[in-house]
Amino acid sequence: MTNTVSPRPRERTFLGHPTQLGTLFGVEMWERFSFYGMQGILLLYMYYEAVQGGLGIDQGVAAGIVGAYGGTVYLSTILAAWVADRLFGPERVLFGSAISVMAGHIALALVPGGVGLAIGLVLVAFGSGGVKANASTILATLYGEGDDRRDAGFSIFYLGVNIGALVGPLLTGLFQETWGFHAGFGLAAVGMAAGLTQYAFNRRKLPETGREVPNPLPPSGRTVVGGIVLVVVVLVAVLIATDVITPDRLKWIVFGIVVVATVSYFSLMLSSPKVDRIERRRVLAFLPMWVASAVFWAIFQQIFTVLTIYADERLDRTVFGWEMPVTWTQSIEPVFVILLAGVFAAVWTTMGPRQPSSPLKMAFGTIIVGLGFLLFVPMAGTGPNGSPLIALVGILLVFCVAELLTSPVGQSLSTKLAPMAFRTQMVALFFLSVSMGTVLSGLLADYYSADAEVAYFGITGGVAIVVGLVVVAMVPKLKVLMEGVR
Repeated sequence: MTNTVSPRPRERTFLGHPTQLGTLFGVEMWERFSFYGMQGILLLYMYYEAVQGGLGIDQGVAAGIVGAYGGTVYLSTILAAWVADRLFGPERVLFGSAISVMAGHIALALVPGGVGLAIGLVLVAFGSGGVKANASTILATLYGEGDDRRDAGFSIFYLGVNIGALVGPLLTGLFQETWGFHAGFGLAAVGMAAGLTQYAFNRRKLPETGREVPNPLPPSGRTVVGGIVLVVVVLVAVLIATDVITPDRLKWIVFGIVVVATVSYFSLMLSSPKVDRIERRRVLAFLPMWVASAVFWAIFQQIFTVLTIYADERLDRTVFGWEMPVTWTQSIEPVFVILLAGVFAAVWTTMGPRQPSSPLKMAFGTIIVGLGFLLFVPMAGTGPNGSPLIALVGILLVFCVAELLTSPVGQSLSTKLAPMAFRTQMVALFFLSVSMGTVLSGLLADYYSADAEVAYFGITGGVAIVVGLVVVAMVPKLKVLMEGVR
């Protein structure tokens, strides 16, 4: 008797990957459209004078607020990750966070002055943190252990991020110049609503593991958590009312919180009885990667602080007699990411197990972004609006290569090294490095001026190169600690 085997139905894929990568790709793309669209005009909104539609805040203070806000976005991934791991599961937190982002943009669009700014930034910061931490965690559930498509999948996912980052500043900048800042914020709200709608129709098709609560909090603990939340809210309100928390101190407050949170998280994972020996060694291996990532983001996130001021005051933005909006310079780097993300994904997929290890990729990314900053040095002293646009385009291409070696790889590595009991929170730990770098981008802005560009760009870029070289030297030891993870 001959045994016959029925042919397996051809698996539906999204660019050669699980189909639900498309669902996560879409929600992250629209969330980034709204996030970067709003952030593209945020600094200008704060430091432009009232006659220009702005709030007239001191430029240095405004840059610090942008850094503190951006740091809070990534800092809030801790809270969102904890809520996902202990209370509701990643998928439900992702959905609720997207709603918070949309509400924040609506507040910025409709509520005038500092009140609207405060409400909007808080809602967007906590909502975006929730989307980022949990989207990456759910994405990881689409791939089995040892699936060589994982890094490529994160690169494709990152392509969605950069499509949003490209289009957002272009359109919100155009709306801002045509109809004012609040129209730009309103467009960001519409974009998030589009992402939320498409996600709502497809969320039930995501893996069930995304709805599981990995480490459920006992019922008695929920009352305690509720009490702590209430105390924190009241305390923050009192500190604001008594001028302990002020706009110019905000960046330092967020910096301190990030330091404490990072030390606490590494200590918790390294000492937890729920983490076995192999998992503990992997967490330890992640430490130098965290430092390299923080240094990378400290430079890269200056696109929204120092480089925004640079584009406004130092860059010749004239193209064939037409002056492009300041915000459009923030869309240059995402163009390169869109063009090159697929190339990087294809290279990693083709190379398979022969591709460079994740630590080596991230070390090279840190070195390259430092080299990118050094390229500003020859343009120092060119005078107001004297730096050529083509030079900035070339520098941002260098930034793009560094980003593709660092950000998607870092997210992917955090999921591969994560202890089972801290799946989402390990992703949050990676985003803490982004938080630290983003806060530093605001702190460093205080030291930037047109007269000190050689020292500013030279020293900052040089530090990044040194950090990257140190990590390169550590790669053999890190491979041992990672216990087979690449």
